[in-house]
Amino acid sequence: MRKQDPNSPSRRPRMNAGALAPFVEKFAEHLTGLGHPRLTVTCYSDPARHFADWLSRVGIAASDVDDRVINAFAHHRCQCPGGRHGKLVSPNYVRRVRRFVRFLAESGVVASSPACTTPAVDPRVTEFLEWLRCHRGLSERTLHLRGQVMRRLLPALGNDPATYDAALVRRVIVEEARRSSSSSVRTMTVTLRGYLRFLMASGRCRPWLDHAVPTVPHWRLSALPRYLSMVDVERLVASCDVTRPAGIRDRAILLLLARLGLRAGDVLAMRFDDIDWTEGTLRVCGKSRREVCLPLPQDAGDALLDYLNRARPKVGYDRIFLRAFAPYRPVRAISTVVRLGLERAGITDAPSHGARLLRHSAATGMLRAGATLDAIGVVLRHRSTDTTMHYAKVDIAMLRPIAQPWLGDVPC
Repeated sequence: MRKQDPNSPSRRPRMNAGALAPFVEKFAEHLTGLGHPRLTVTCYSDPARHFADWLSRVGIAASDVDDRVINAFAHHRCQCPGGRHGKLVSPNYVRRVRRFVRFLAESGVVASSPACTTPAVDPRVTEFLEWLRCHRGLSERTLHLRGQVMRRLLPALGNDPATYDAALVRRVIVEEARRSSSSSVRTMTVTLRGYLRFLMASGRCRPWLDHAVPTVPHWRLSALPRYLSMVDVERLVASCDVTRPAGIRDRAILLLLARLGLRAGDVLAMRFDDIDWTEGTLRVCGKSRREVCLPLPQDAGDALLDYLNRARPKVGYDRIFLRAFAPYRPVRAISTVVRLGLERAGITDAPSHGARLLRHSAATGMLRAGATLDAIGVVLRHRSTDTTMHYAKVDIAMLRPIAQPWLGDVPC
């Protein structure tokens, strides 16, 4: 019979977490609730117990834990129980301890680390973003981008909006145009116009000053839509491995994108209450908080139901689509699902590799199936028919009869 190693975990003296022992147990329960397997939970709870034991030995109260204390733990020559005598802890070990400390901060046991706190934000930016959130219905991601742009522009604009004039507004944009790409400058002009309208609404700057923001040349609808043929769309959907939870989830996502032309944000925000199984409809809340009910196609509905019954982790999130592996949280990259699907399907000539590719493909597929531009605009939730007309250019057979012949070198 093989003898047991005296240094194995069962023979080592157990560390004493002291006053933090209940929080170590809660930390383990928290990790288990996120879906981590038992081995992973042990790999995190053991460093947490070790850190709590070390705090007790050196006489540091839990309320005094900060980055300095964690660094001291990382460099101490371990004399704690457990067979680590004289050794330094590894960086991965310290990283697990930091996660335990973050859990303690969320539980109110220790103060949040200054390194983890968000930097001070200009109150003018905060007020502007709140105005956009309430009156324009922008998403949090868009608000974050708008805030970054305003923090960049405000030093050049100055602190007193009453002194803003057309010359200043144009000069700020022209100077940014010298060191930024055209797409970045367009984002700046859109943000600055919104900020000036916000100031005008509250009477802080001259009226109509938003008209002084220069326009960046941009030819709308000048390019053809980027789309896949219906054959390639079906290859993409069929590439999902439905014997694995991730494949079942990805197939449901791809079908929703391909059949309804949803945006990536629509899929990310999808919740249980958005689905009416009785009526066979899906409620979508898109840009500017505009809600619409769309018919749920049979194959997309079946794939979604299959994911909910067989593959979705049983955790307390209201969002429908979650990560396939622990920790089970809402997915964050729908475009990655499309990109990986294109690689699996062997589609190497795709014009783009994000979620918008399937939105364009859905629109062109509906057009070629005989749908009107008005009907396509309703499904895609376009506010302007000019945007939907972008897809009319893909129907070459319909455009050919109305194309004018090339006159060549005809003298005037």
